[in-house]
Amino acid sequence: MHGNHNLIVENRKKITLTGVKEVLSFDEETILIDTVLGRLTVKGTGLSVLGFERDTGDLIAEGRIFAFAYTTEQSGGIFSRLFR
Repeated sequence: MHGNHNLIVENRKKITLTGVKEVLSFDEETILIDTVLGRLTVKGTGLSVLGFERDTGDLIAEGRIFAFAYTTEQSGGIFSRLFR
């Protein structure tokens, strides 16, 4: 997997990501993803992961999307405290 990471949002209902290393956890309100550029938290309602290809780092998810927040694993930051 390369160091590229893209995030495409379609009508706040579907997201397509590249550069995903691992899906750390998910439920209907939060998806926590480890990407090549840091930790990504997706917040919303009715969220579900439709597919994740570990070999290519591609992920597709859907639901009603409210927010995205990037944090680094080391620093945490305000968003990591906000989304707990």
